Amino acid sequence: MTVPGSRYAVVTPARDESAHIERTIDAMASQSLAPVAWIVVDDGSSDGTGAIVARRAAALPWLRLVVRGDRGRRANGGGVVEAFEAGYAQLAADWDFLVKLDADLSFDPDYFARCLQHFERDPVLGIGGGLVCREEQGQVIVDSVGDPPFHVRGATKIYRRACWERIAPLLRAPGWDTIDEVKANLHGWTTRTFDDLRVLQLKPTGSVDGAWRNAMKNGRANYIAGYHPLFMLAKCARRLTHPPFGAQAVALLAGYCSGYVRDLPRVESEVIHYLRDQQLRRLLMRPSIYG
Repeated sequence: MTVPGSRYAVVTPARDESAHIERTIDAMASQSLAPVAWIVVDDGSSDGTGAIVARRAAALPWLRLVVRGDRGRRANGGGVVEAFEAGYAQLAADWDFLVKLDADLSFDPDYFARCLQHFERDPVLGIGGGLVCREEQGQVIVDSVGDPPFHVRGATKIYRRACWERIAPLLRAPGWDTIDEVKANLHGWTTRTFDDLRVLQLKPTGSVDGAWRNAMKNGRANYIAGYHPLFMLAKCARRLTHPPFGAQAVALLAGYCSGYVRDLPRVESEVIHYLRDQQLRRLLMRPSIYG
């Protein structure tokens, strides 16, 4: 039986993940600390993802499948959050930690037990998660190189309940997985990736969209989050040396500027003010959430 203080519930949005979700289920089934509930949301899959989950759920009492209709397309950012909310609404078990977990991950049997140890040692830690890696030519490579120290990849987010109740709901838009951390820090929580705990992502980040569209999406996400224009220019300048040289920087800036052109909605002004203050502090080499 899971004791209070270590009860975690997991919600996984999944769309056309039949090639990978079996390994994610295997990883969850092997956990030394089992979840009190795991809701997998089949978000309009056409490849049998739901059938795989339903078959495995027959032997895992804490696993449940929720099926949503096919909207006919992927909805970057917003679609993932909508599917997550559909699963969250079905949680009946009591929990101390809420996990948003992607359907294309693999991790060690003690992953969640060790994650919760980090939270136990740090009472102001509001959001955490493992270090996202990928496999290339038989070698495991860290995928999240260059992420700011406060960032936890959206693929594997663990929210302490008190923090979650302060920052929820998630924004239904690209950038939700930065905005939640900014809001948490604004309200006195800390957020960080656990460098000692690795999570293997079975398909490359942004592989569905392609490199250019993924960079454009990230630029729009930066606009929605309220990035300071000077900080955004500095970010794009750093990307000039990333292959394909110059293209990523141009796509990032184009995505960011498209937010102004289209007058896209942004997060609340309090969050933007806090984030821009932290970004200016970073540019001035002063202490900030960026290190």
